[in-house]
Amino acid sequence: MLSKRKKNFINVISIISILGVSFCTFALVVILSVFNGLEDLLRSLNNSFDPELKIVAAKGKSFVINDSLIARINSVPGVKITTEVIEDYAYVRYRDANQVVTIKGVSENFIDQKRIPRECIVEGTLRFKKDSVNYAVIGRGIQNTLSVAVTNPMFPLQLYYINNVKSGSLDPSKLYTRKNIIPGGVFSIVQNFDENYILVPLDFAKELLNYDNKRTSLEIKTAESFDVLNVQHDLKATLGGSFSVLNHEEQYKDLYRLLKMEKLFTFLAFTLLLGIGSINIFFSLMMLALDKKKDISILSAMGADQKLIRNIFLTEGALIASIGAIIGLILGGFFCWLQMTYGLISMGMQTSVIEGYPIKPEWRDFLTVLVVVSVITFLISYRPAFQASRFASVKNL
Repeated sequence: MLSKRKKNFINVISIISILGVSFCTFALVVILSVFNGLEDLLRSLNNSFDPELKIVAAKGKSFVINDSLIARINSVPGVKITTEVIEDYAYVRYRDANQVVTIKGVSENFIDQKRIPRECIVEGTLRFKKDSVNYAVIGRGIQNTLSVAVTNPMFPLQLYYINNVKSGSLDPSKLYTRKNIIPGGVFSIVQNFDENYILVPLDFAKELLNYDNKRTSLEIKTAESFDVLNVQHDLKATLGGSFSVLNHEEQYKDLYRLLKMEKLFTFLAFTLLLGIGSINIFFSLMMLALDKKKDISILSAMGADQKLIRNIFLTEGALIASIGAIIGLILGGFFCWLQMTYGLISMGMQTSVIEGYPIKPEWRDFLTVLVVVSVITFLISYRPAFQASRFASVKNL
């Protein structure tokens, strides 16, 4: 009767071990897939506003541009469009409201890059000039803050830029530059851009910001048949060390590095939780080794050596962990499919860019989780297996 109760207790611990491994495996798969989804969402949002390749000065804020430089860039195979950009902070007033914004002056071929889709223009049109009249395209957040009426051209945006003047100047008109521009369209991409950016014609920005023949960057669109990384490599070789050529991820390297670090530490935290949950396997195998002490001695008398006994218990631990891991992987994959298909968990914000929480399962994550479970199981099971192998003696009969 006592032995039966002991066996039932061992079985209960084994089931608990399987459930613990299943839950931790499920959580690991889902968490890693969520981080993949967030990274993909972030990349898609940034890609819709930022260029495929961005050329900036290796040192300093701006660089001098000339026809020779543009010709060298355009001669690189794969370069389809080169857009000149002047970007700086400015102060904007509209009627009684004001705000500090980022002015981005772009050459006319910016529209040809098609980085702002039609569905992202929520009011007005995407244009910078019409009949020699300059137009600005502003973010939705700026429109809300300043209460800009795009359909009313009677009230232009008043843009101010603080000049670098020598100390002691008494002429207030030299302290800043002011220019007016009509708001012609409103874009809505992502909050960071919507609340900070105003797009204006390059000539307008050049006069307002006093940049003359200087540019803060050149934005490159590559031809569809060329690999972006190959074009980036060729541009670096052509321009030399005076310029930096940045791809999408390098333009936000700190942000992507932070996201990868968060993913790593979350993975380590859940791996620790998996290790704690796997302790039940240790107790289950230890009790099984004690309960099967006589059976181990019989096997030893029949010719089984310590290595065989140890492998039997290691296999038992691997079996418990494998069942739990497979159940967890299946449940995790099924949950990811449900989230991608039906969006079970929403972002919880009415202003979010997507309704459902982003998620993207990858086979590498499933393989990583399986490897982690295998390693933890081996480490947890080794001590009970070693203890059981010590009972492999005829003396215990």
